[in-house]
Amino acid sequence: MGRDFATVDLDLDDRVATVWLNRPHRLNAVTPELVDDLLGVLGRVAGDGDVGAVVLAGRGRAFCSGHDLRQPPPEQESRARLERLQEVTRALRSLPQPVVGAVHGYAIGAGAEFALGCDLVVAADDAVFAFPEVGLGLSVTGAASRLLPLLVGPMKAKELIMLGERIDAATAHAMGLVNTVVPAADLAKHAHGVARSLAEKPASALALAKRAIDRGVDSSVEAALELEVSHALITEHTPEVAASKQEFENR
Repeated sequence: MGRDFATVDLDLDDRVATVWLNRPHRLNAVTPELVDDLLGVLGRVAGDGDVGAVVLAGRGRAFCSGHDLRQPPPEQESRARLERLQEVTRALRSLPQPVVGAVHGYAIGAGAEFALGCDLVVAADDAVFAFPEVGLGLSVTGAASRLLPLLVGPMKAKELIMLGERIDAATAHAMGLVNTVVPAADLAKHAHGVARSLAEKPASALALAKRAIDRGVDSSVEAALELEVSHALITEHTPEVAASKQEFENR
């Protein structure tokens, strides 16, 4: 790939690029390094004419379990770090190729938001989705405040974000959060098959179709991303967040 990425892998097979989150020992929990690596890999894929479609998946037992709360406090300034994380949403949505999310195990917090950034989502029957930020005293990012209501409706989005309850794959499918649910053993094959079908279509027409559909919401997405940063900066250093982190570390 031209450089080594410690936390993200890239496979290319039959014009389908599979981008693997690769911190299986931490259930692919998000760190600044993973964000940087993911953006680096997506940037490489974007300029590769041999790639007709992308699969975003996670190695090990989960897609992505959210932020790694066991990591030491980040040294990066808060706004810069939050905006860097949000670049993942922008990168996924701005890729000329369609992105198929292949979700198994946990898709929690930032992991659920990564899935929201994909064009299509195939979920294993063991997938679990949740937006726990409010319960931790935090705020959602990744344009969840805009993209989630578009998929499931404002009332259901408020329920998912405010209560933070976990939902299984069947429930996620029923509310329109995912396109398809398949047995866990079939997830990789099915997601690759969907991506391969997309890659067989004319690339320019596919890119235009993706852009046309997203263009209808993009301006609102940008406003949502900025508002989310503002809210995250307000909530990040509250006593409730400190207590949540302490509770997690003491488990």
